[in-house]
Parts: sequence; structure tokens; C-alpha cells
Amino acid sequence: MTGTRRSDRRPADGSPVARVCVDVPLAHLDRPFDYLVPAELDEAAAPGTRVKVRFAGQLVDGWLLERADDSGHTGKLAYLEKVVSPEPVLAPEVARLARAVADRYAGSLADVLRLAVPPRHARVEKEPHTPPEPPAPLDPPEADGWRAYPAGPAFLRALTEGRPARAVWSALPGEDWPARYAEAVAATVAGGRGAVVVVPDARDLDRLDAALTVALGDGRHVALAAAAGPARRYRAFLAARRGDVSVVIGTRAAMFAPVARLGLVAVIDDGDDLHAEPRAPYPHAREVLLTRAQLADAAALVGGYARSAEAQLLVETGWAREVVADRATVRARTPAIAPTGDDPQLARDPGAATARLPSLAWTAARDAVRADAPVLVQVPRRGYLPSISCAECRTPARCPHCAGPLALPSADGPPTCRWCGRIAAAYACPECGGRRLRASVTGARRTAEELGRAFPGVPVRTSGREEVLTTVPGGAGLVVATPGAEPVAEGGYGAVLLLDSWALLTRADLRAGEEALRRWLAAAALARPAGAGGRVVVVADGALVPVQALLRWDAAWFAARELAERRELGFPPAVRMASVTGSADAVADLLAEARLPEEAELLGPVPADGDRERMLVRVPRARAAALAGALHSAAGVRAARKAADPVRLQVDPLTMF
Repeated sequence: MTGTRRSDRRPADGSPVARVCVDVPLAHLDRPFDYLVPAELDEAAAPGTRVKVRFAGQLVDGWLLERADDSGHTGKLAYLEKVVSPEPVLAPEVARLARAVADRYAGSLADVLRLAVPPRHARVEKEPHTPPEPPAPLDPPEADGWRAYPAGPAFLRALTEGRPARAVWSALPGEDWPARYAEAVAATVAGGRGAVVVVPDARDLDRLDAALTVALGDGRHVALAAAAGPARRYRAFLAARRGDVSVVIGTRAAMFAPVARLGLVAVIDDGDDLHAEPRAPYPHAREVLLTRAQLADAAALVGGYARSAEAQLLVETGWAREVVADRATVRARTPAIAPTGDDPQLARDPGAATARLPSLAWTAARDAVRADAPVLVQVPRRGYLPSISCAECRTPARCPHCAGPLALPSADGPPTCRWCGRIAAAYACPECGGRRLRASVTGARRTAEELGRAFPGVPVRTSGREEVLTTVPGGAGLVVATPGAEPVAEGGYGAVLLLDSWALLTRADLRAGEEALRRWLAAAALARPAGAGGRVVVVADGALVPVQALLRWDAAWFAARELAERRELGFPPAVRMASVTGSADAVADLLAEARLPEEAELLGPVPADGDRERMLVRVPRARAAALAGALHSAAGVRAARKAADPVRLQVDPLTMF
């Protein structure tokens, strides 16, 4: 839709000023700009539409945020050049959320809006649209599946009544989490409100989609994922924006989905790194959804078999209530779990601590195959960064100054911290006092072939990388899977073997223990209960804290301990931390411009990829907004100066080296 000749233009009669977010990713231009709405575009130029405007002599895209009667700009205003489409794709609630997310992550509104609103698909927009008939009222679901958790039925009642209940849910082993989430969504819909649910990957999305179809019926929800393709994704987005459906599920692309009368936001397995957006300003789906719940006064559900330190913080601050089963129920549902590195096992099998497939694991697999049950073997995926640990007790080596991970930059060089760059030449293990260091083990490459030779005649399947299996039959068989690619077995697995545990536990990562437990619990949850013969063997020392949490099936205990340790050491989420990455001169320039809070502590510099370096900035959580604002303002100053070297800003990155 185009306007008339420039000389004939006149402003619209009502609310002639349009406030526009121009799609220019420069920090110093992160504010709305005022334009005049020409009379001929008055009807089409509605808040939320895509427009084109003249900016710095060029025709650029933008989003019309709102219409106003006057402008604070004292100069002459330019006119809107074009309304790209009269479809108001940007909902007011999503625009407010995008601004809050940009401020939280020291980013620009334009960057967030590119994540929130999918690219336009003109053919889909032009398809005939007839609003569907209002669906019949939905009865509140039965709470049978939630009765295993004492607070579960009350949570569902709160959703039905439209109250903003916030829950951190620890799922039992063998739990059908898609069914529980579908019941929570159904309770919300029965109360007359909508829901947004975010899952890590396409397999989880398919399972949840099927469960919601059963719980809600057809036509009440859509699935939104970037992998669906441009047309299908945009069609689902428009269905939500137009109010045709009240429930949107999807991968992280759905965290900004427009849903009217939002009553529930939910995320499953929030510790999965797939929830972290790899594009600027790098928001995390959990944080976006929690911000959304706060702004919309909606309920929130953060669930999974494991619990992240961030979820534990929600519980300890009182923002959310934990929904957990009592210990008797946990014991009844948990498979028999045993480590291979405790004293009784070492007495029977001296090589159990270092063997790839100790006798206990081999026996568990053999017994399951003989009982005509499938066996799951979890092996860490390739590609983990090398790290170092104590050669005596294998405790991960950390910096005595900042507790960051140590690494060996060369064969004969002293250990150096990946965070602050300090040399730890006199390193001594805090656990055993040992001074020798070793490289941590890495994941195996030929597990399937090795097991095939150990169990001749038994079918061996692999899941991961090129092909990810969704389900496997319930008969005898071996399934070798990388973390996150474990298929569901009919009737559950007779045995689950967790191999190469040190590849997870000794990663040079703040979240190594948390991530190891998350992956172990996800695999162990697929085993049959102990009463039905289910066994889990973890090839690790039973005295390690993550292994203890697995043996007890107590993710909440581990998360509380992890959060307490991070408070003591000054790690997120107990503090807010930002990563500044770029050339040495660019990083120094930005930090010199930034008016950091007085409490800010600088760590580094340390080498990053290529010839770049990284600095970390740490502040108390109460100063998080000040830190983000200072970094964003400094980036704006550099952008206004047209500084040549870019700097990458990340607030609370998943990895900090």
C-alpha cells in the first residue's frame, strides 16, 4: 500500500503521529522515532503493523508501536512511506515484553522484535480467513495425574480459577510429562484464558502436540517452531495473533507467541541449552517466559526431572512454590540405581572405577536382555571442550582466585584460569591435596560396535546426530543414545547404563554437575520401576554429589546445594554476570565508556575464539538493571562513533569461557 505524491500529503485527522521502532540494530538508535501518518494511510497504519520509513536517507523497515496526537520532537516530521501490510502482527503485550527483554539483556528493541515476529509471508497473509466458531466450553480436567504430588491438584484449581499460581515441578521417574502439561493447559483454557508452552526440541514438541490434541480436542492450539518452514510457521503465528486459538506450543521460537488473555506460561527442562537463543541479545526462554508471567499477571510452570539453580532460586525467593512428590512415592517409582565406583563394587571389581563397561553394568545389561527387555546406553556426545582435573581423585581443577575452570594452554605450560586468566602454578587439589593434573576423559565413538560384539545376536540401535529415534519396541535390544536423543521404550527399559560419566562431570563449565545430573535423570526416568525389574547403573564414584542426587532421585536437594555453592563463590544465578567479547582494544574501549555500578567486579581478560578476548563483569542481582543499562549505553556510544571493531555482549551466558 503506497501513498500519494509527496506534495499532496497531509496528516491524518486523528492521532497523526506514529511512533516507530526502526529495524536498525545500532545501540544508540534504540528508541522510537516519530513520523507523520499521511491521511491516505490512516486506516491501514494501525499499531502493530509493519511499515517502511525514511531513515538516514534510506528506506528501512520498522514496526508501528503506537499512534499519538502530538510529538515531543520540535523539528519537522517525515511521513510514513508505506504500510507493508495492514496485518497488526505486533501485539501490544508482546511489544512491552520485547522492551523488557531488551533491557534485561543489554540489547536493542529491534533485535528482540526480529525474534518475536516471524518474517512476513505475503501468500499466507492473503489466504482467505474466516474466524472460527467459538469452541464449546471446556470442562476442567481431572487431577488424577497430579495427585502423586500433594500440591498438584491445588495448582490445577488455581489455573482453572485464573489465579497467577507459580510452580516449580519435579517430575517422578516414568512420568508422562506431556500429559501433565496438557492437563495444566486444559485447566487454564477451562478458566477462559490462554497458554504458551516452550519445549527444547521437535521430539518434545511432537509428544506435547499429541497430548494436547487429546486434552483439548482439535482446533484449540497450534505448534510454532522455526523448523516448521516459513509458510507453516507464519500461518500458526497468525492463527494465534488473530485469536483463532488460545494455546501456542513450540520450541524457543514460541516464547514471544501472541496469545490473548494469557493465563499460563510453561517451560519443560529449562536447563537444556536449546532454550538459549543464539542470536542477539541472546535471551533464554525461561527468563522471557517468567518476565512475561510477571507483566501479564499469569501463572507459570517450570518443570522437568531435574531442577536448575535458576528454578531453585524461584523457590527460595518465594516467587514460585515447588510441586514435588513425597519420598515414599519417589521410592516406589524409582528404578534400582547403583554406581560402579563405591567401595563394595571396587571390592568385587577393582577396575570398576576406570573400566568403560564394569562388570556391574555388563551384568545389568545381560539380565535385562535375558528378560526380553530393552537396554538403554547413554554416552556423552562428541565435541566437549577439554578440561583438566586432579590426577588422584579426578576433582575438576578450579582457579583458587575466582573458582573458574583451569586449562593447560600448552603441553609444558602451567595451568591457567579460563575466566580471569591468572596462572595457578602452585595448584593443589582442595579435596585430596594432589598436585598432578590430567586431561578429563572424552565420549566414546564406537560404543555400538563394542556392545554388538559383547551381545551377539541382540539388535543394536543408535539414536543421535544423523538420526534421532522417537520410540523403540519393548523386546530385547540395545539402544545407544547421546544425551537428549534417548527414545522412549514400550513398557520402559529393563536397564539404563550411564557411561563415561567423567566426560560430563569434568567439563570446564560452571554447570557441569547440574548438566550431568539433568542428563542422567532424563535417561533414568525411562527405566522401569525397581519393582518391575528396572535397573540403572552409573559408571561413577558413588560419593560424588551429582551421583548422590541421582541415587536418591532428589533433584531439589542438589539444586539447593548448587545454589548455595554459587552464592558462596559468586556465580549466577546468585549474581548477575555479563560477558564482553571482542578484540582487546574494543573490549577495553567499551568498558572504559561504561559507567559500571560501584559493586562491579571485572574478571579477565582471557583468550576467546580467534584473536579475540573476553572480560567478565560481575554484580549483585540487585544491580542487574544498572549493569545492563551501563553496557548498553556504552555500546551506543561506540556505535555513534562508528567504532570499527564489534563487541559481543551477553548477560548471564550459559558458558563463560
